Amino acid sequence: MTFREDHEIHQRRFGRNLGVGLALAVFVAVVFGLTLAKVSGGGNIQGYDHSVRPALLPAEGE
Repeated sequence: MTFREDHEIHQRRFGRNLGVGLALAVFVAVVFGLTLAKVSGGGNIQGYDHSVRPALLPAEGE
């Protein structure tokens, strides 16, 4: 059984698919990195959910 040589359209598709795959991998890496930064104790980070957070208010002696 012999393999035929790929048509040039397959080569172009491969290049495009490779680009889309790399862009998706970079996006996933950025989201994962931001998640790790948020979860791994980045200081006093608290989400804003339209309610008063007593932990974010200044102390009474300040």
